[in-house]
Amino acid sequence: MHHQEKTRAAIRRMIIIALFCAMAYVVMLVTHNIKVAFLSLDAKDAVITLCGLCFGPLSALIVSIIVPVFELAVSSTGYYGLIMNILGSVSFSVTASLIYKYKKTLFGAIAALLSAAFVMIAVMLTANLFITPLFMAANGMTTTTVREMIPTLLFPFNLLKAITNVGIVLLLYKPTSRALRRTGFLPYRKSGAAAQAKPAGKMLVSVIVSTVAVLLIVISMVLIFTVFQGTFDFGL
Repeated sequence: MHHQEKTRAAIRRMIIIALFCAMAYVVMLVTHNIKVAFLSLDAKDAVITLCGLCFGPLSALIVSIIVPVFELAVSSTGYYGLIMNILGSVSFSVTASLIYKYKKTLFGAIAALLSAAFVMIAVMLTANLFITPLFMAANGMTTTTVREMIPTLLFPFNLLKAITNVGIVLLLYKPTSRALRRTGFLPYRKSGAAAQAKPAGKMLVSVIVSTVAVLLIVISMVLIFTVFQGTFDFGL
């Protein structure tokens, strides 16, 4: 019986990873067309982070590698894009899910997402300095050129991308976890009617969090399309 339970758990884990891979890939197909210069917004990291918050950092790591590999089919940046995508996804989703694993509260979630944003920005700026010149040398992009773009393009864009992902995760985590519990992929934390009841105070907090999340997304999008003159290219 114990072996059967482990087998069923492994099958459920494979199903859920496949599901989140598919969702992350679809989100990537849409949002990678939101561009500022040669940079793409690509909000798949939010979906991968939702997977990590629900099922742990290992699941986030697996999805963070699988989706960029499949992304090669539609990407024009080849193995450079693959490396950068994996670094960005792993640094954001694994950081957030690892912290949240040990602090499963609203404060823990916020701390996890803010830490993830900081780590992702630091990792991507470092990768831009050391990896981008290697792949973009033919286009005249040297380390000096990249360094000059940090304050005007790379840092603000990565900051807005991180804020967007934070907003999406804050907005969708509760609905996602509730849906997964209803379908049996996640266990309920409590049993009985107490688990279904939601005190007025918690409802208010939920509304506030959702409002802040929407504001973060809207502000980021407005800045991308106005201050940074971003474009949305419908071609895949």
